[in-house]
Parts: sequence; structure tokens; C-alpha cells
Amino acid sequence: MMTDAEAIYIVDDDPAVRDALSVLFNMEGYVVETFSDGDAFISSASKAVPACVMLDVHMPGRSGIEILKALNAENYPAPIFIISGQGDIPMAVEAIRNGAFDFVEKPFSADVVLERVKEGISAMKQRQSPEASLPAFQGADMLTRRELEVLKEITDGASNKEAGRTLGISPRTVEVHRARIMEKLGARNAADLVRIVLGGAQAG
Repeated sequence: MMTDAEAIYIVDDDPAVRDALSVLFNMEGYVVETFSDGDAFISSASKAVPACVMLDVHMPGRSGIEILKALNAENYPAPIFIISGQGDIPMAVEAIRNGAFDFVEKPFSADVVLERVKEGISAMKQRQSPEASLPAFQGADMLTRRELEVLKEITDGASNKEAGRTLGISPRTVEVHRARIMEKLGARNAADLVRIVLGGAQAG
């Protein structure tokens, strides 16, 4: 699968959003492809990988969540940003659990979107394998790659903000992963989490 280094795919059924984002990314020198429905996007995204995807969570036909599942977003090589309205936080959380990289809320400012996308693309390029840097612990196989990355930051003592900066995602997205990790590992708080991870290393 070829990676199209500087292409950005915009998947949104609202022409105004597609146009606004296209102009923004074109001005920054990106090649932009827009899709008004999930099926056209999925067939393109399985042939070539863009540098980044902007995906509206509310799509006619396939929802953003279904699109993430169809793409196997957790293992997709490009960051997928979910575009959500302000009332859509539960939906954005669900999207992150299904492998979305991060979410941006409408209405968004051009500067914020550009900064987040650039950070996301560069964070994705620098991804190392998190498994190598964490000790073996019980439950590790239940976590996704992204969750392992967040867990490594937490056990290194990073705050949500610091972890977000390192991984190129928003602190709120770190919180979503953190809650999910704690739920999967049965941890009650951060200290518990560290104990499970580092304790597992000593025991095994």
C-alpha cells in the first residue's frame, strides 16, 4: 500500500466544511481529496494511504464509527481525526475507542486544525513500538497499540497534557484512552495502573 505523503483526505457530507478545509490545507501545500460519503472514501483509502484523514462523525449511510471499523482504524498508518459537533463528545469518545487518532470540535479555528494535523502527522511518523518499552504485564495483550503508547506515558509520570504533547493528541483524547486502559486492566486509579504494569514485571 503506497503512502501518499502529503495528501489529506476530507470525508464530510457538508460541502461548506469540505471547501473550508480544502482551502486551508491547499494553502499549506497539501494535496486534498474530498469525499462526501464513506464508501467512496473507504475504497480510496484502501488503495493509497494519505498523510492524514479528517472524518466527520455524522455521515449519511455509513457513520464515522462504521467507517473506522471498516478501515481497521486502529492499525491504519495515517492519523484519522474525527470532526464532531460540540454535543458529540460521547460519539467522539466512541470513535477514539475504535481507532480514531484524535478529534476536533466544530466550529474550529484554522490555526488549531492545522497545528493538530501537523502534530498528528509527525507523531505518527515517529511512532516506535510501545511494546518494546513497557515491561511484560498481565493484560498487555488486551490493549491496543495506541493504548500502550498512552500507558507508557502515564507510567513514566506524564500528565495528560504532557502525554498528549508527546503523542500529538489532545489531553481529552489521552483521558479517553486512560479511562479505557483502566477499565481493561481493572485499575482504580493511576497509582494502581503503575502498580499493575511495573508489578507485573517483578512478578513475572
